Amino acid sequence: MQAAVVPEPGAEFEIVEREIPDPEPGEVRVAVEACGICHSDAFVKSGGYPGLSYPRIPGHEIAGQIDAVGADVDDWSVGDRVGVGWHGGHCFTCEPCRRGDFLQCENGEVTGITYDGGYAEYATVPAEAVAAVPDELDAVDAAPLLCAGVTTYNALRNSDARPGDLVAVQGVGGLGHLGIQYAHAAGFETVALSTSGDKESLARELGADHFVDVTETDPAERLQDLGGASVVLATAPASDAISSVVGGLGIDGSVVVVGVPGEPVSVDAQQLVGTRGSVSGWASGHARDSQDTLEFSSLRDITPEIETFPLDEVETAYDRMIDNEARFRVVLEP
Repeated sequence: MQAAVVPEPGAEFEIVEREIPDPEPGEVRVAVEACGICHSDAFVKSGGYPGLSYPRIPGHEIAGQIDAVGADVDDWSVGDRVGVGWHGGHCFTCEPCRRGDFLQCENGEVTGITYDGGYAEYATVPAEAVAAVPDELDAVDAAPLLCAGVTTYNALRNSDARPGDLVAVQGVGGLGHLGIQYAHAAGFETVALSTSGDKESLARELGADHFVDVTETDPAERLQDLGGASVVLATAPASDAISSVVGGLGIDGSVVVVGVPGEPVSVDAQQLVGTRGSVSGWASGHARDSQDTLEFSSLRDITPEIETFPLDEVETAYDRMIDNEARFRVVLEP
């Protein structure tokens, strides 16, 4: 098979030929049809993730078909359309796993980081990391939903917001353009917050009821004018931008951070005390969460805006993502 490998931290990708891997007991092999490129793949490209070994094939937004099943796997069959996201498996025995909180597994695997991922024609993965992909979703559309999709969908559905509540999505990019669609489909009064005024028409097409150009209007004041936000989904990784929306929360409102900034986020404690507000975080989801995301996306015709590249153009594709030039998700087709 062909695979795009990072040989060592900081190196360019190498396209190599490898033996097609056989699934171990408890694993399945996926013939990869599409694999999204995510900003978190920078952990592999540049190094910095604890315990990461090289050479490594990145990629945690895998969509394809099972073409081989290892021993002790009963729930999946050859030919099943499947996807695999960031959460790449769990131990079932640690305290969080015993309580069913698989995403917090103390020994959790990460697809494309603790084992080889989807920048290749085939990948072997633990069976518990696999989600079913609806027939109505193309592989190239399903792939980004296994990271950006499940992160935004799962964060919103686990919030306290209810249909009709005011929900703001900060940032109209790789995460935000999906968050707007999910917020609209869930019945929230949806506000798009952006530093790019030229994204207003897109945001409204995606389902935003209101658009705020934060370079011209204070986002907190505008949210308060609208009644105060139940949730602000912070998708753009900018500390100042996140801090600027805390004052827009309504009573018991929450800023939910899914785009992680490189700097600490400062908040006015008095604002939080006055509204019983909070600033919290949310991280993706396990395989069942991913499957829920895919099924809801299929039901409501929610798809990402993507750019596609063949595997041998992986360096160009990665650079499009890391330089924030893509609109909005980049997908490899091995």
